[in-house]
Amino acid sequence: MSAQHKNTNRLANETSPYLLQHAHNPVDWYPWGPEALRAAQEQDKPILLSIGYSACHWCHVMERESFESEAIAAVMNENFISIKVDREERPDLDSIYMNFVQMTTGSGGWPMTVFLTPDQTPFFGGTYFPPHDQYGRPGFKRLLASIAHLYRARRSDLEKDREKISRSLQEAAQLNLKEAEPAPSLLDEAYRGLLQQFDSRHGGFGGAPKFPSSMALAFLLRYYRRRHSDAALDMVNVSLTEMARGGIFDQLGGGFHRYSVDERWLVPHFEKMLYDNALLSRLYLEAFQVTGNRFYRQVVEETLAYAQREMLDPAGGFYSSQDADSEGKEGKFFVWTPDEVSAALGREDAKLFGEYFDVTASGNFEGRNILHHRIDLEAYSRTTGMTVEELLAFFARARRTLLEEREKRVKPGRDDKILAAWNGMMLTAFAEAAFVFGDRNLLETALRNARFLVSQFFVNGRLLRSWKQGEAKLNGYLEDYAQVIEGLIATYQASGDVEWMERAQQLMELQLQKFWDASAGDFYFTSSDHEPLLVRQKEYFDNATPSGNSVSCLNLLRLSMLAGEKRYRQIAEQMLRRMSAALADHPSAFGYWLQALDFFFGPVQEIAVVGVPGPPRERLMRPLRERFLPNKALAVAAAVDAPLAAKIPLLAGKTAADGRPTAYVCRDYACLRPATSPEELEKQLE
Repeated sequence: MSAQHKNTNRLANETSPYLLQHAHNPVDWYPWGPEALRAAQEQDKPILLSIGYSACHWCHVMERESFESEAIAAVMNENFISIKVDREERPDLDSIYMNFVQMTTGSGGWPMTVFLTPDQTPFFGGTYFPPHDQYGRPGFKRLLASIAHLYRARRSDLEKDREKISRSLQEAAQLNLKEAEPAPSLLDEAYRGLLQQFDSRHGGFGGAPKFPSSMALAFLLRYYRRRHSDAALDMVNVSLTEMARGGIFDQLGGGFHRYSVDERWLVPHFEKMLYDNALLSRLYLEAFQVTGNRFYRQVVEETLAYAQREMLDPAGGFYSSQDADSEGKEGKFFVWTPDEVSAALGREDAKLFGEYFDVTASGNFEGRNILHHRIDLEAYSRTTGMTVEELLAFFARARRTLLEEREKRVKPGRDDKILAAWNGMMLTAFAEAAFVFGDRNLLETALRNARFLVSQFFVNGRLLRSWKQGEAKLNGYLEDYAQVIEGLIATYQASGDVEWMERAQQLMELQLQKFWDASAGDFYFTSSDHEPLLVRQKEYFDNATPSGNSVSCLNLLRLSMLAGEKRYRQIAEQMLRRMSAALADHPSAFGYWLQALDFFFGPVQEIAVVGVPGPPRERLMRPLRERFLPNKALAVAAAVDAPLAAKIPLLAGKTAADGRPTAYVCRDYACLRPATSPEELEKQLE
């Protein structure tokens, strides 16, 4: 027992901030592992499995109400082996038992509470339970007593149900897919499906709560490019503009909150997740390339600046998330009163700022104000007597001042574990932005992150999942391999350093060895040498993050071009054949798959650029930065020798013409004339 704490349990030895938050509960918590599972068997007690994550508001509520209660903890300790799991560290467990909760209750969420037999078979589950009967939910203390009685009195019935439950979970883990030949018409069907779900007034899809559907919107950008569909581009523009002007975007510090509780992006659920900001940075970056809208570029720059300022570990990795709560209140860190704005800006400036950012005495969130702006800037400038440029300069100064003032507040908690998959996503965002903007600072951040991932997460010939304070742990999942591979490819294309391309291909071969299911034509979520669980899952849906399968499909297609591996394309085609029937039926659930399908049908532009790094090569590549070319395979080198040509066949035979940086564009198995000026290259790009 610690001198500072009345209680200390086994979670004190963990690295996950979420688990450490529960280390001093009176509950005799175990982390998931052999010790806990053995204790359940030896003591013949059911397992109480509690799954959540650090940025989860209701997880904190349930901890305060129930897990800090001596009376409730006593019931848990007497009747159960209680296991606490961080879903971000163990998405394999989370997926299995979330499937059970959704099958048996019709809904799911976190905190998730599931009761298991000692052999890990679930028999009852739910999400948040209040300490006493309220909200139409049974009180947790009463529920615990009922479950303990059920386990003792109806043990034989539970054992009879075991096979049926396991079979149902196995079926849920292996989505029932009908194979179909991929066809370009699937892209049109998916577009029509998204059009039907689109909110033409506020952007996005469906009603409240509304999530930023970054992958579906990124597909629409590709569809616009393929079909010249103004309607597809309008859907993207409305969505991106409304989100960036709304409360879901942090108007002072940059970065996006998790989702909006209303349909118009005003009131966010205030946690910030690394993966959302990685995906949305890429989306706004691509929209900037398509439209040239500088507002989109500003959003990218502010979001990546937020990630560098708030989420970057000195070692080079990015932290996982920031809480919604500070000082025990959701959103407190982010909201303002008129008096607080006046104290920071002065009365006159506060009036101007408040009119534009909707700061009122009554407030728009629990009596306080979430900053957002819906007023047309040009129209507003006419009412103020200031030019648009003067207003922009004023708002930039005011936002900086308020951000400095906000930094004095108690900040939301931060989950500072570093996850391979989410870092791979942010690596891709930084590398792609560095390439498009020609920004050395962003490239350095990407390179530091790539070096960090390679040096810290590769242990004994495999990729690990989670890192904190010098310690990497847990087997990597499919999404870890897929997202890191994608990030390494992006880093190669931004830097021209072939090391990252080699690493990406090595990791792909390892992924194929450990995860590929040849009989089905897709990848398992866990590796072949992962610990045995109730079922071996597969993941197909592009939900909050892209599925490991969809990212892998796109990686294989891109690597097939860069590495000259026809086998990779054949595997990707097999995956798309397996998924094709589902893509048109549920386009909003398969946004990244649709991007892979668009790449598959091409045309893919194979581009090789040869020349020493420096301003001349940068000038030559300007069209590649400015143009939206999602379906490209870009190989870059200072000079090409035989070993390099063997690794990246796209570079074979390519030289710098007369010592000048030279670009070679190839498509449909034919190469165009070498280009040595940006104007020549521009004409050759489709």
